[in-house]
Amino acid sequence: MLSRRLVLTGFGAASVLALVPTTPWAAPMKPDNASALLVIDVQNCFLPGGSLAVKDGDQVVPVINRIAKGFANVVMTQDWHTAGHVSFASTHSGKKPFENINLSYGKQVLWPDHCVQGTEGASLSKDLAIPHAGLVIRKGFHKDVDSYSAFTEADGKTTTGLAAYLKARKVKRVFLAGLATDFCVAWSALDARKAGFETYVIEDACRGIDTQGSLAKAWADMTKAGVKRIQSSDIAA
Repeated sequence: MLSRRLVLTGFGAASVLALVPTTPWAAPMKPDNASALLVIDVQNCFLPGGSLAVKDGDQVVPVINRIAKGFANVVMTQDWHTAGHVSFASTHSGKKPFENINLSYGKQVLWPDHCVQGTEGASLSKDLAIPHAGLVIRKGFHKDVDSYSAFTEADGKTTTGLAAYLKARKVKRVFLAGLATDFCVAWSALDARKAGFETYVIEDACRGIDTQGSLAKAWADMTKAGVKRIQSSDIAA
């Protein structure tokens, strides 16, 4: 799994072409009732001007809006941290953003304050237009543990409940979009595979940070785990 430490110089870095080729599809796939779209962290803090902005992150919004119309099942996620969250550098005297500390569940990268509950930065983009989304999963709301994946928190054992929700609705395959490709999207995709879902990442509906080769590594890790890499054009309208 990717080290979050790779973000040291990456926010706002230009993306380069990942080395893993896109999987060709003979014909567009039509989402059915066993399919779900997972929209990962399209929040103001991760959009241009935000405290942890992903370059061109706002460009995913129209793509996501378009493809979401074809899915009966849509889930969106939000980072939803408490003030004084353990992952914030400001919580630890003398520490700076992007330093590492040891916590009970392992190493934790310290971040600038972001996506604090109830703030404008934590809000989903106002330009998202998915009124039929059935669930918003809020993650990272436990003050003493971080959470990157939509499925499992950083301690590796506390679940968000998303897998159970999807299985209760007989979902077999998930399609991921959002921010950022090489971090929260990738972690969510890997955990989706662990939970037994057929998993697709829609490349042009995501944007990556791509620091120190993190984007190519993310695609390689996802491919190894059986995640399929597609484009929005591979999904039938």
